Amino acid sequence: MLKFWKFLPFLKDFFVSKEVPLHKKTFGVILILTYAFFPFDLIPDFLSFIGIIDDVVIAGIVLESMIKTAPQSLKEKYNDL
Repeated sequence: MLKFWKFLPFLKDFFVSKEVPLHKKTFGVILILTYAFFPFDLIPDFLSFIGIIDDVVIAGIVLESMIKTAPQSLKEKYNDL
């Protein structure tokens, strides 16, 4: 399970780190911005709590992909993500 509060420092370190190649940083930004501007709603958000589920799942997928592409040093530093 992704721990949101632990992910914030990881995200900062991911984008600041010189170990992370520019293309991985760019890809992460593109994924985040694409979802922010074009949210892919499988379930409409007006359906209260149920409508948020697909947003959380897609955001989780994007964040997990960033963790997988991170260098080993960041993975070790944040090993409980």
